[in-house]
Amino acid sequence: MEALVQLGMVSDAPSEAQSDESRSVEAKDYFVVRDGVRYAGTHLIIDLWGATNLGDPEHIDEVLREAAIATGATILHGHFHHFSPNGGVSGVLVLAESHVSIHTWPERDYAALDIFVCGECNPYKALAALKRGFLPERVQLAEHKRGLIG
Repeated sequence: MEALVQLGMVSDAPSEAQSDESRSVEAKDYFVVRDGVRYAGTHLIIDLWGATNLGDPEHIDEVLREAAIATGATILHGHFHHFSPNGGVSGVLVLAESHVSIHTWPERDYAALDIFVCGECNPYKALAALKRGFLPERVQLAEHKRGLIG
């Protein structure tokens, strides 16, 4: 664990979204109720086929930030890794409401993304930014309700 802390990958310090003031307020239940179903949040699994700009970490970071903001989420931290000058990118945005992640295969014009947001955030609002940023020919989409209570 100490090695991870030295790399900056793990932090025990509260983020700006977890101030001392917010901890003193009564805890809020971020589960949602939609159509009579109570659950933690919506997790979208998104495959982009025939996509562009999949080897540029800066572009990917910018597009995912735009997409996350469109959902109504709060971005806490982002990290992207470029596998080589011509290779793919893996990355994640950590959100106060969960995460957005991506893994790209530029040689196949393919990107695998997932967007999981809780509370009132709407992951479907990210799709327009993803389409503008990556110009996919085809989008495959699956939804999973996380923390389903009933």
